[in-house]
Amino acid sequence: MKMASVTTWMIAALLSTFALLGEAQPQRDKNEEPTAVLNFLILKEDSGKPVRSAAVIMHPVSSHGKQERGGLELKTDAEGKTSFDGIPYGKLRVQVLASGFQTFGEDYDVNQARMDFTVKLKRPQGQYSIYDEHPGDPKTEKDKKDEKKDDKTPPAKPQ
Repeated sequence: MKMASVTTWMIAALLSTFALLGEAQPQRDKNEEPTAVLNFLILKEDSGKPVRSAAVIMHPVSSHGKQERGGLELKTDAEGKTSFDGIPYGKLRVQVLASGFQTFGEDYDVNQARMDFTVKLKRPQGQYSIYDEHPGDPKTEKDKKDEKKDDKTPPAKPQ
Protein backbone atom coordinates (compact mmCIF):
# COMPACT_ATOMS: atom_id res chain seq x y z
CA MET A 1 0.00 0.00 0.00
CA LYS A 2 2.83 2.32 0.83
CA MET A 3 4.50 1.47 -2.48
CA ALA A 4 1.38 2.43 -4.52
CA SER A 5 1.13 5.89 -2.90
CA VAL A 6 4.83 6.56 -3.56
CA THR A 7 4.46 5.47 -7.19
CA THR A 8 1.35 7.66 -7.60
CA TRP A 9 3.18 10.58 -6.03
CA MET A 10 6.20 10.07 -8.36
CA ILE A 11 3.96 9.94 -11.44
CA ALA A 12 2.15 13.12 -10.36
CA ALA A 13 5.48 14.88 -9.76
CA LEU A 14 6.83 13.85 -13.17
CA LEU A 15 3.66 14.99 -14.94
CA SER A 16 3.81 18.35 -13.15
CA THR A 17 7.46 18.76 -14.14
CA PHE A 18 6.73 18.01 -17.79
CA ALA A 19 3.78 20.42 -17.76
CA LEU A 20 5.98 23.20 -16.36
CA LEU A 21 8.74 22.47 -18.89
CA GLY A 22 6.17 22.69 -21.70
CA GLU A 23 5.14 26.18 -20.55
CA ALA A 24 8.69 27.38 -19.93
CA GLN A 25 9.94 26.42 -23.40
CA PRO A 26 8.02 29.07 -25.41
CA GLN A 27 8.96 31.76 -22.90
CA ARG A 28 12.64 30.92 -23.23
CA ASP A 29 12.45 31.07 -27.06
CA LYS A 30 10.74 34.44 -26.90
CA ASN A 31 13.46 35.82 -24.63
CA GLU A 32 16.14 34.61 -27.04
CA GLU A 33 14.55 36.53 -29.94
CA PRO A 34 16.74 39.58 -30.69
CA THR A 35 15.25 42.98 -29.95
CA ALA A 36 16.31 46.51 -30.77
CA VAL A 37 16.31 49.98 -29.25
CA LEU A 38 14.76 52.51 -31.63
CA ASN A 39 15.50 56.23 -31.20
CA PHE A 40 13.50 58.83 -33.11
CA LEU A 41 14.25 62.51 -33.70
CA ILE A 42 11.40 64.45 -35.33
CA LEU A 43 12.31 67.82 -36.91
CA LYS A 44 10.62 70.51 -39.00
CA GLU A 45 12.00 70.30 -42.54
CA ASP A 46 11.99 74.05 -43.15
CA SER A 47 13.73 75.17 -39.94
CA GLY A 48 15.32 72.03 -38.49
CA LYS A 49 13.66 72.72 -35.13
CA PRO A 50 12.23 69.82 -33.07
CA VAL A 51 8.54 68.90 -33.24
CA ARG A 52 7.01 68.53 -29.77
CA SER A 53 4.20 66.02 -29.10
CA ALA A 54 4.43 64.32 -32.50
CA ALA A 55 2.89 60.84 -32.50
CA VAL A 56 5.29 58.10 -33.62
CA ILE A 57 3.25 54.99 -34.42
CA MET A 58 4.90 51.61 -35.05
CA HIS A 59 3.20 48.54 -36.54
CA PRO A 60 4.76 45.16 -37.35
CA VAL A 61 4.61 44.24 -41.04
CA SER A 62 4.13 40.69 -42.34
CA SER A 63 6.41 39.11 -44.94
CA HIS A 64 3.68 39.92 -47.51
CA GLY A 65 3.91 43.65 -46.73
CA LYS A 66 0.59 43.76 -44.85
CA GLN A 67 0.33 45.69 -41.61
CA GLU A 68 -0.29 43.30 -38.74
CA ARG A 69 -2.53 43.87 -35.72
CA GLY A 70 -1.14 45.57 -32.69
CA GLY A 71 1.24 48.43 -32.56
CA LEU A 72 2.68 51.06 -30.34
CA GLU A 73 2.32 54.85 -30.16
CA LEU A 74 4.94 57.15 -28.66
CA LYS A 75 4.96 60.93 -28.21
CA THR A 76 8.00 63.14 -28.72
CA ASP A 77 9.36 65.34 -25.93
CA ALA A 78 10.26 69.05 -26.14
CA GLU A 79 13.43 68.18 -28.08
CA GLY A 80 11.47 66.11 -30.63
CA LYS A 81 12.90 62.83 -29.29
CA THR A 82 11.35 59.53 -28.28
CA SER A 83 12.63 55.97 -28.02
CA PHE A 84 11.53 52.44 -27.30
CA ASP A 85 13.47 49.36 -26.18
CA GLY A 86 12.34 45.82 -27.02
CA ILE A 87 11.25 46.02 -30.66
CA PRO A 88 11.71 42.56 -32.27
CA TYR A 89 13.80 42.31 -35.43
CA GLY A 90 11.84 42.34 -38.69
CA LYS A 91 9.79 44.71 -40.82
CA LEU A 92 8.27 47.71 -39.06
CA ARG A 93 5.93 50.39 -40.40
CA VAL A 94 6.57 53.81 -38.86
CA GLN A 95 4.11 56.69 -39.15
CA VAL A 96 4.63 60.16 -37.73
CA LEU A 97 1.66 62.47 -37.17
CA ALA A 98 1.87 66.06 -35.97
CA SER A 99 -0.58 68.94 -36.12
CA GLY A 100 0.24 71.33 -38.98
CA PHE A 101 2.47 68.85 -40.86
CA GLN A 102 2.12 66.25 -43.58
CA THR A 103 1.87 62.66 -42.32
CA PHE A 104 5.11 60.69 -42.70
CA GLY A 105 5.11 56.95 -43.37
CA GLU A 106 7.89 54.49 -44.15
CA ASP A 107 8.66 50.77 -43.73
CA TYR A 108 11.98 49.83 -42.12
CA ASP A 109 13.85 46.58 -41.59
CA VAL A 110 14.86 46.39 -37.92
CA ASN A 111 18.09 44.37 -38.01
CA GLN A 112 20.45 46.02 -35.50
CA ALA A 113 20.50 46.26 -31.71
CA ARG A 114 20.24 50.07 -31.89
CA MET A 115 18.74 52.14 -34.68
CA ASP A 116 18.43 55.93 -34.90
CA PHE A 117 15.86 57.60 -37.14
CA THR A 118 15.61 61.29 -38.06
CA VAL A 119 12.32 62.31 -39.66
CA LYS A 120 11.88 65.75 -41.22
CA LEU A 121 8.22 66.72 -41.43
CA LYS A 122 6.99 68.94 -44.26
CA ARG A 123 4.34 71.63 -44.07
CA PRO A 124 1.15 70.95 -46.04
CA GLN A 125 1.40 71.76 -49.75
CA GLY A 126 -1.17 73.46 -51.93
CA GLN A 127 -3.50 71.21 -53.86
CA TYR A 128 -2.22 70.40 -57.37
CA SER A 129 -4.54 71.29 -60.21
CA ILE A 130 -4.14 70.37 -63.86
CA TYR A 131 -5.84 73.65 -64.76
CA ASP A 132 -3.12 75.81 -63.20
CA GLU A 133 0.09 76.67 -65.01
CA HIS A 134 3.13 75.17 -63.37
CA PRO A 135 6.52 76.69 -64.22
CA GLY A 136 8.98 74.08 -65.42
CA ASP A 137 6.32 71.50 -66.36
CA PRO A 138 6.83 70.16 -69.90
CA LYS A 139 3.93 70.79 -72.22
CA THR A 140 2.06 67.82 -73.58
CA GLU A 141 2.05 66.95 -77.29
CA LYS A 142 -1.58 68.07 -77.49
CA ASP A 143 -0.66 71.50 -76.07
CA LYS A 144 2.15 71.84 -78.64
CA LYS A 145 -0.18 70.89 -81.54
CA ASP A 146 -2.81 73.36 -80.33
CA GLU A 147 -0.19 76.14 -80.23
CA LYS A 148 0.99 75.34 -83.79
CA LYS A 149 -2.60 75.27 -85.03
CA ASP A 150 -3.26 78.68 -83.47
CA ASP A 151 -0.10 80.16 -85.08
CA LYS A 152 -1.14 79.13 -88.65
CA THR A 153 -4.68 80.43 -88.43
CA PRO A 154 -4.99 83.71 -90.34
CA PRO A 155 -6.68 86.58 -88.56
CA ALA A 156 -10.38 86.83 -89.22
CA LYS A 157 -11.49 89.47 -91.76
CA PRO A 158 -14.25 91.83 -90.77
CA GLN A 159 -17.46 91.43 -92.79
